[in-house]
Amino acid sequence: MGGLCFYTLYAGYLGWQWRRVRTIQEEINELKKQVKPVPVAAGVDIQEGAAPTPVSPIESKIKQLTEERKELIKGSYKDRHFNAGSILLGFGVLEAVGGCVNTWFRTGKLFPGPHLFAGAGITVLWALAAALVPAMQKGNETARSLHIALNTLNVLLFIWQIPTGINIIFSVFEFTKWP
Repeated sequence: MGGLCFYTLYAGYLGWQWRRVRTIQEEINELKKQVKPVPVAAGVDIQEGAAPTPVSPIESKIKQLTEERKELIKGSYKDRHFNAGSILLGFGVLEAVGGCVNTWFRTGKLFPGPHLFAGAGITVLWALAAALVPAMQKGNETARSLHIALNTLNVLLFIWQIPTGINIIFSVFEFTKWP
């Protein structure tokens, strides 16, 4: 479960980086709208040795963001985030169901409580966040925002679930007959 928690954070980091690739392009486009064209007199050639036109702060910011975007694109964050999310969904659901089945076979019942309910909530949030992917691929910003919100709630539930899981481990050890 600890591995799934850290992998959830890693998938979130990859998603944030992929979002940064998209938002940098939007920033660049907005800055390009602010650049004023430099008037050039008709028929005047640029003389050799003439002082170069100074680069405006906006143009230097565009250049910086463009370089940053190129570096981010090299990271393949879109594909890596998608793959991490798919792995997380698959193993997460397997772990959630497996945990319940294990408890059922060991004790003959489930123990309703914070750990069980948080785990069920996390599993549902993974599924809902994954269900938003087709809309996000079509450019739906509402789906993207909802995806981020669901996964943020998911991380909070996961962090809350850790101490309850540790309490369960101590209870299992307490009632285990050791050889």
